[in-house]
Amino acid sequence: MLVFSYKIMKNHIEKIKIKVRQGADTFFNKKKKPIQEKYSDHNYKTDKPSFPTAPKKKKKKNWIFRIISGLFLLFVLCVLLGIIGFFYMTKDLPRPKDFTDTEFNQSTKIYDYKGEVLLSSVYGEEKRTYVPLSRIPKLMQKAVIATEDANFYEHHGFDVKAILRAIRADFITRSANQGASTITQQLIRATFLTNEKTITRKVKEILLATELDRKYSKDQILEWYLNKVPFGVNLYGVEETSLTYFEKPAQDLNLAECALLAASIQSPSYYSPYGSHLDDLMARKNYVLKRMEQEGYINSKEKEEAEKYEFKFAKVQKNVAYHFVEYVKSILADKYGPDALETKGLKIYTTLDWDMQKAAEQIVKDGSQNNRKSYGAYNAAMVVMDPKTGEIRALVGSADPFSDSLPAGCTPGKNCRFEPWMNIPVQSERQPGSSFKPIVYAQAFEKGATDQTIVVDEPTDFGGGYRPNNFDMSFRGPITMRNALAQSLNIPAIKTLRDYAGLQDTMDLAKKMGISTITRSASFYGLPFALGGADVKMVDMASAFSVFANGGYAIPSSAIIKIVDSKGEVIYKNDKTPRKILSENTCNMITSILSDNAARAPVFGANSVLRFDDYRVSVKTGTTQDSIDGWTIGFTSDAVVVVWAGNNDRTPIKGAIGEMTAAPMWRKAIEKSIQIYGTKPIYAEEENPWENLDEEEKNQKIRELLEELQKKQQSGTQAPAQ
Repeated sequence: MLVFSYKIMKNHIEKIKIKVRQGADTFFNKKKKPIQEKYSDHNYKTDKPSFPTAPKKKKKKNWIFRIISGLFLLFVLCVLLGIIGFFYMTKDLPRPKDFTDTEFNQSTKIYDYKGEVLLSSVYGEEKRTYVPLSRIPKLMQKAVIATEDANFYEHHGFDVKAILRAIRADFITRSANQGASTITQQLIRATFLTNEKTITRKVKEILLATELDRKYSKDQILEWYLNKVPFGVNLYGVEETSLTYFEKPAQDLNLAECALLAASIQSPSYYSPYGSHLDDLMARKNYVLKRMEQEGYINSKEKEEAEKYEFKFAKVQKNVAYHFVEYVKSILADKYGPDALETKGLKIYTTLDWDMQKAAEQIVKDGSQNNRKSYGAYNAAMVVMDPKTGEIRALVGSADPFSDSLPAGCTPGKNCRFEPWMNIPVQSERQPGSSFKPIVYAQAFEKGATDQTIVVDEPTDFGGGYRPNNFDMSFRGPITMRNALAQSLNIPAIKTLRDYAGLQDTMDLAKKMGISTITRSASFYGLPFALGGADVKMVDMASAFSVFANGGYAIPSSAIIKIVDSKGEVIYKNDKTPRKILSENTCNMITSILSDNAARAPVFGANSVLRFDDYRVSVKTGTTQDSIDGWTIGFTSDAVVVVWAGNNDRTPIKGAIGEMTAAPMWRKAIEKSIQIYGTKPIYAEEENPWENLDEEEKNQKIRELLEELQKKQQSGTQAPAQ
């Protein structure tokens, strides 16, 4: 394109030269004839010219015309070069019409399931929340205009007076530090250009700013500006900065806060309230207030009060519900990619219950500290799930995600008993021990066994030298499946798997119930499968026990309810459908056995931490071989709670079982869930038909019952017991 333009320019110049020469020749030829006629009557020698040489004054005129022609050619050449230069500088520039197509990078917000608690704001290089101008205080708008571009509503994209003032100041100081960019120019630079200080960039900036100002209203430009420019380190736009600094939306900012945010625009990193230049920030804030007073936006009293205002900056917070948020982010990254997560301004409504999460975090933190001292179990984790929906209400990945690895001096990944970074419920696979047994018995019940089916608890060689024992090293002889499961006896569980449930069928059922880690063949697991010999994830065990709690329906676990894009459109909604995989009768038997304190008492005692009298709470503990892992899993109709305790490096727990390490934390969590979700006590599970009747209605019902009784007596049938 440049070569083509050059050729056109060259042709134009040649044509102009020819026309100039022709004009000069015509002029001088017209002058020659009168001169010849004037001297034609004089006698000259034959060797003399036919007419005398033109007078010297004619030579002078000839030079004048040559100078004029040269200047004209130079002017034309400059114009052509200017046109070429203009097109060269602007050929690749975006047009202001592209501005509406430009998506502002916005941070993704992650909320709890009520949409009330902001758990995290995920962003890349730009942390931003876009808001319309109507939600930005007038004082904020005026603070920025007074400081950055006092003539904003008067110029047409660039301010000639400001440019001249800047040039004069730079000439005096012999520097290039004075800026003269308008708000429109700053917006163009922040959106399309770079911060390089060159004439070319400045020309591009002015050209685009002029066109932007012509196409869009001043308010639209100001709205874009207040959402685009940086106000702090990785903080873009006034809304995100207000949320970060003051923990409130921009529309609630007062005068002093508006002035402070406007002050930070000049140098966001330098004027950070969390940096070492707080005094300079306050001085700059006072300058903004002064400019606002000079422009007539505020009076002297308002200025003085704002200068004295004492700021309370929010603490730099770490993500709350850390491991849950990281889990959600991993799901989003897999689904949409990390770029979408960091720039598209998504709103993620998760399944997390903030009240339950706070309680769970404190319970795990306190419980792990006690276990560390008493049993040498350095870490713990917890999952709380809604059994009806599979939604995760709380997830605690470790005792303290912001602590250091322990013991001091250990090597992470090798010999650390506590590693804060690992999200145990979703990243770690551990053996569940006896907490897996209800799945085995459920499969046996599906095939016709009942809680009263007898199995024999006795020393047994299951082949290949496999001769397991019960935990207490004693045997009870013939025993019902109810008592065998309630007391967590090993020999009956293995016989139930072998003789009633079937290994492969039990493996298939476990997969249907949500256990995703059972990927080996039946021969790999063998009969120890009945005792929790397969590695599992905590979140999967929560899904499996949810099947018992909701009448046999399996539903995949979920951490996200819906996702809304920056335009307010729902782009994802959790619509997972439950699948019926167990009979209600089987689930009722498992629920009854696991809540039967009398059946459990011979091993666990009559008053163990597992006992609940007023609520139907089903629970199963588990301890793996050599006491490496301690588990407790239990549920009500409203919540499933899974607790694990142990060490990251699989160091054995000192003389402890799941009931000692995990159960105390589990009980506190179940009690909290009963309180939060309003679980009904046992006596309220069956509706009282008399409860909502007034006296007259009760009397009428009594008369009806008496009449029915009389009829039955007359017919010779026995009345049913009421």
